[in-house]
Amino acid sequence: MKYYNPETETMKRDGLDALIDERVRYTVRYAADNSPFYQKWFVNNHIDPNAIREHEDLLELPVISGKTIRTHQPPVTDQFCFKSAPWDDIYTIHETSGTSGTPKAFFLMWDDWQRYAEKYARAFVSQGFGPGDRVAVCASYGMNVGANTMTLAAHKVGFTVIPEGKCTFPVRVIQSYHPTAIVGSVFKLLRLAHRMEAEGIDPKDSGIQKLIVGGESFAEEARRYLDEVWGIPSYNTYGSTEGTMCGECTVRNGLHVPEDLVHMDIYDPKLSDFVPDGKSGRIVLTTLLPEGAKSGNLLINYDTEDVTEVITREPCPCGRTHMRVKNPVREAETIHIKDIPINRVDIEEGVFQRENMEYLSGEYEAFVYSDEDSGTVAMRVSLECDNPDACDRHLVEENFLSALFEKNPSLSHIYTDGTLEIIFNYSPNGDLEHYRLKGRPKRLVDRRN
Repeated sequence: MKYYNPETETMKRDGLDALIDERVRYTVRYAADNSPFYQKWFVNNHIDPNAIREHEDLLELPVISGKTIRTHQPPVTDQFCFKSAPWDDIYTIHETSGTSGTPKAFFLMWDDWQRYAEKYARAFVSQGFGPGDRVAVCASYGMNVGANTMTLAAHKVGFTVIPEGKCTFPVRVIQSYHPTAIVGSVFKLLRLAHRMEAEGIDPKDSGIQKLIVGGESFAEEARRYLDEVWGIPSYNTYGSTEGTMCGECTVRNGLHVPEDLVHMDIYDPKLSDFVPDGKSGRIVLTTLLPEGAKSGNLLINYDTEDVTEVITREPCPCGRTHMRVKNPVREAETIHIKDIPINRVDIEEGVFQRENMEYLSGEYEAFVYSDEDSGTVAMRVSLECDNPDACDRHLVEENFLSALFEKNPSLSHIYTDGTLEIIFNYSPNGDLEHYRLKGRPKRLVDRRN
């Protein structure tokens, strides 16, 4: 199977754009008729839903955010204003992680699940999955949708799921069930590989044929090292409870966006205009419903607070015609030092320079402090080592700084003039601060007042 939905996935650009416009019109009408939030939103913003005829018209509409959702659900309001179907039609209820505040609530009909699963089914097929594959899914089966969506997609594609939930599963699972692939984050998969090696099992000889990575943004250097450790390719995915679900194909040159099911605009930092293809900007998404479809929860002009850029809208060598985007990064993981932005992934690129990995495990964390008296900023980068005493610290630090400054030349200037101090700390295995904290590790922490 080369495509899950060949007619749609290989649709020519003019036909795809026409389909997107048709679905924008229908989705806006559906929201006006069924969503308590959007019914008031259109009135309060003096918007005629019938005037929204094509996807460019979305630029004329306000952009909403996660805060908008949270302030239109209990306990702030007495109802879930984004729920767009009667309770009798709601199949499941979901929440986001809540890392940035009260969890956002989402309500999915069975039809929503079918569309969500199709997005992942397309990605899995593009990555070479099919009947006979056995996939260990190391993603939470809680109130978020990722693992459940992948499991439903597996049914559509025809492969078997081993629903582990976490990458801390016993190594015997690989020896007993012989999975052909594992889904997990880069760091979870690296830790699994190290655990296998400690038990005398070479990941390269495990029978695993491919890795699916997602759950958090990552540096390409980290992904290349992951591929090297396992001796197999890893494929990127990007999904969310809001319904993005994009995936890399075997070409591995960007994530294919299922443009017929979710519309993705890339906005400038002020959220006032689109940015041209090839320029970085904020992802603003709109649910797209097929004509006549229903939804328990939809979003129009929703700011994901993630940042990416369109690589191309030209057909991919794999034959798919939907646009491809770079691996998104979280805006919340960006801090500013003297007005210079630096993202967690920038730090990660410095850590995972290939020569460094002869000494480092890949685990790291960075903390930023300020000295109000001197006006300087200090960034302490803690690096985990198997043997801190044997680490070539000069090499590691030179590689780290070279990569960081190549990505952010402005940082080099304030480092040279002494405004920015970078302090390196080398920790034995298991000694980093994030190991002692619950939840997803925060690897770049701003501790300035």
